[in-house]
Amino acid sequence: MKYLYQFLIIALITFISELLNYMIPLTIPASIYGLVIMLVLLKSGVLKLKYIKDVGGFLLDTMPIMFVPIGVEIITIYSAMTDFIFPATVITIVTTIIVMVVTGLVSQKIIRRDKEDI
Repeated sequence: MKYLYQFLIIALITFISELLNYMIPLTIPASIYGLVIMLVLLKSGVLKLKYIKDVGGFLLDTMPIMFVPIGVEIITIYSAMTDFIFPATVITIVTTIIVMVVTGLVSQKIIRRDKEDI
């Protein structure tokens, strides 16, 4: 019963994020709304981690399985994607590097600011 309760909490937050996505005319995905809602609930203490930890861990453990169908689909349509693969690979590598650099710089700035506050 504990797992069902935990899953229902996650499902309710997902449902609310889908409603927000439908009602707010922005191009923000519903999953981002859900992540923000979950973060606010956890950081504010309204939702304790123990209430979702077990099912959250299970969902994270099974996430790689969800990527198998798209991997198979990419293999089956490879011939149609040959013109697109090189630009997509370059874009993926460049944007990954940019995200890593920006994340590192922001993290360093936050760490330095926290050390100055101490």
